Formats: sequence, C-alpha cells, structure tokens
Amino acid sequence: MVSQLDKTNVTEIIYPDSDGQPMADSTLQFRWITTIKTNLDWLFRNQSDVFVAGDLLWYPVENDNKLRQSPDIMVVFGRPKGERGSYRQWLENNISPQVVFEILSRGNTLTEMAKKQLFYDRYGVEEYYLYDPHKNDASGGIRGENQLEILETLDNWVSPRLGIRFQLGEPEMLLFYPDGQAFTSYNKEKQRAERLANKLRELGLNPDEI
Repeated sequence: MVSQLDKTNVTEIIYPDSDGQPMADSTLQFRWITTIKTNLDWLFRNQSDVFVAGDLLWYPVENDNKLRQSPDIMVVFGRPKGERGSYRQWLENNISPQVVFEILSRGNTLTEMAKKQLFYDRYGVEEYYLYDPHKNDASGGIRGENQLEILETLDNWVSPRLGIRFQLGEPEMLLFYPDGQAFTSYNKEKQRAERLANKLRELGLNPDEI
C-alpha cells in the first residue's frame, strides 16, 4: 500500500517582508540612500528589465527564510520593474542582484559589515560599494574570477554595470551619470523645478497647464 503525503502536515515557509530594522539611523544616511536610489531609478527609467530597490530583503535560497540580507540599494539587470515585498531569487530566474550599495550609520559594526560582504560575495554580487557619509570614507569591491576583490580606490572609478563615476572629495563623495552630469538630491531637483516654474510665470505661462 502506497501512503500519501498528508498535506496538512506540510508547513508553509513564510518569507517576511521586513526585518524589523529601520531603513536609516540618521537623516544623513537616509539622504544618501534616497539620493542614490532615486538617481538610479532615473538613470534606468527607460529600461524595463532593470530593477532598482532600496531596503528590500533579498532571499537567495528557497526554503531558507533565515538566510537573507537587506542592501540599502540593489540593482538587478535582467528582471522587470515592479512592486515586490521581498526579492526571492528563485522566483526571479535565479538572478542575484549584480550591484549593491551600503550606506553606513554610526551604529554599524565592522563585524556586521564583514558578514554582509561575505554574503554578497557568496551569492553572486558583481559590484559592492560601501560609503560612510559621517566619515566621508568610501570603498568598493569588484568580482574577479572567484570572489569580490577590493578596489584600491573609488576616486574616478566608473562602475562597469552602471556606468556611473565616483569622485572622492570634500565634504562628501560625488557621483556622476554616464553623460557627466552630477547626481542630484530631491531638494536640488525641487529647487530647480521651482526656478523653472517661476521663469515660466515671468513669461506669462502657467506651469500647471504645461
């Protein structure tokens, strides 16, 4: 007699959409996370197969909801844009994020960041960028033949995947689009939009009707 599996005894694995941790511990860290994420959204706005996310849990292995990380920003080439509660790699053609950014807070520890780097190395990240805005200190890694290899400097480094350029300076790091334009923050974009709207009004045009 062949026994059948009792489906009532199969426990469904839940993959939480939150790790209970805040996205940022300071306004400075939050500004950097949102600035990089929104500028990358803009950079790839016309490419439907580039997915950009901020503070999204990434589960690389099915049936293991303990194995996970939440990059501050991650970019996945080959996956469609769209809303997700988490990034479950086995549901995404098993494509791992190729680029991740971590923006440090004052509370991050060396042990914590070392564990993250090992995770990213093990599960296929090609480019790993780490920035401490409190100390204005940046570092990065690029995948070699077998693992992520530390870059000697990020100054004038151009990301192979993203095409953006890093420039180290004071008081903080600068990032540039492939065409040479600098990344802009939400506040700068808002100011630019307000100046344009005022100019249109001076010309007798209503910006709300354009």
